Amino acid sequence: MSSTPGIVVVGAGLAAAKAVESMREAGHTGAITLIGEEPDRPYERPALSKDYLQGSGSRDDLFVHREEWYAEHDVATRFGEAVASIDREARTVALASGDSVPYERLLIATGSRPRTLEVPGADLDGVVSLRRIGDSDRIREAYQRASSVVIIGAGWIGLETAAAARAAGLQVTVLEYAPLPLGRVLGEELATYFADLHRRNGVDLRTSVEVTAITGTDGRVTGVQAGGEELAADLVIVGVGISPNAELAAEAGLEVDNGIVVDEHLRTSDPAIYAAGDVANAYNSTVGDRLRVEHWDNAIRQGQLAGRTVLGRDDAYDWQPYFYTDQFDLGMEYVGRGSASDDVVIRGDKASGEFIAFWLDGDRVTAGMNVNVWDVNDDLRALVGSSVDRARLADPDVPLTEVVPR
Repeated sequence: MSSTPGIVVVGAGLAAAKAVESMREAGHTGAITLIGEEPDRPYERPALSKDYLQGSGSRDDLFVHREEWYAEHDVATRFGEAVASIDREARTVALASGDSVPYERLLIATGSRPRTLEVPGADLDGVVSLRRIGDSDRIREAYQRASSVVIIGAGWIGLETAAAARAAGLQVTVLEYAPLPLGRVLGEELATYFADLHRRNGVDLRTSVEVTAITGTDGRVTGVQAGGEELAADLVIVGVGISPNAELAAEAGLEVDNGIVVDEHLRTSDPAIYAAGDVANAYNSTVGDRLRVEHWDNAIRQGQLAGRTVLGRDDAYDWQPYFYTDQFDLGMEYVGRGSASDDVVIRGDKASGEFIAFWLDGDRVTAGMNVNVWDVNDDLRALVGSSVDRARLADPDVPLTEVVPR
């Protein structure tokens, strides 16, 4: 048992690593303990469904810091250890091993986990989800043996794994319960664009279908029942969303509602406890609403913010959400928080594969997305939240810097 209370970080993902890094960069010299259930040191997840899954990235490239970094920066690590409970009165974290770690201040960055599919056969061998390095390793190896894969769910992870599977030469079927993939995020026009992208690249994308069972022989998956037929499958990847790992916080009596509820400084209902990353339902002072964002950029920036606020600074969560994806020959960045009911203004030609899309509520830009157009994201960020002239916004002959309000 550690006897000196300090800063304890529970969860050893990207947000946690960036928080610890931020504390040391700010000059904090006190004790820091980083506890993570996974055996690996903190790593970045985007490549797990992109480059790494396709075999073009190395394992070492995934990690946030070199293995020696933690010792060099006097960070005590407890990797491969699960936390059993948090005692707020005693200010201790109990580990499943029986050890107890005292804290002065606590940061919870426990991330999220894949939702399970509640149908018969979901536990068969060959039915997998993608969240951790080991998951990506298993799927990549399975791509070498399989001939057909069924992907359940056409969100970002589902579509990225579909692109990787096609690159590996597999027959790919994607099943989506909704009428369009990504429809709630992008709206009909751009969701249709992504659907067409996958179909042009040989993906059998089926929408408005419900999976009723996964079938198998001798404990091994052989197919998926959906839409009244059975589809053959050597591999089934389930990508039906993720859920925040907020149980520890709830059991400790912290306020939990779609994640751990925190203010714009990432403070929970207990002034000694903070939360960041996928698990944090945080008030965003720029958006003016609560957001729980499940993307790489947010994990980095909230982790850095948490590192500062744990040390007593009053910096705020005030940036627009951002994410990116790579699928086939498409690279995309998205910033803001659009709605499927917003109007869409296209700058450029979608058919060329190079364009910028804007979502507008009236004349106010709510989000922007650049597709195979680069070095414009700062301009898009400046536009989000501003009222603009639609005709100038759509005109590629008008520089974006002249559309951006001064």
